Amino acid sequence: VQLQASGGGLVQAGGSLRLSCIASGGTFGYKPVGWYRQTPGKQRELVAGIRADRTTTYADSVKGRFTISRDIRKNTIYLQMNSLEPEDTAVYYCKLTHIGRDYWGQGTQVTVSS
Repeated sequence: VQLQASGGGLVQAGGSLRLSCIASGGTFGYKPVGWYRQTPGKQRELVAGIRADRTTTYADSVKGRFTISRDIRKNTIYLQMNSLEPEDTAVYYCKLTHIGRDYWGQGTQVTVSS
């Protein structure tokens, strides 16, 4: 399974971006998926996820601003990011968990200017 993330870029504070992650060689289906982010010198952290029971989870710092979703037919997951803040600047990664193994996308850079 390969994941391809896209949609990052440079945006001003208060702006919005939508990240996409498409899977090839496999399907997301209803498997657990998530978006993570990482900044230099820090550990990768969960931003948003969809669990196997289809419930969602969000980091406290993004609740009310970010929304994770998926389109089964397009084999794609999304992260809608609104009201972006400079603290959201990071490389964002998508992840799929399948039979106990994690598959990661290559990362897409999000930069929020103040």
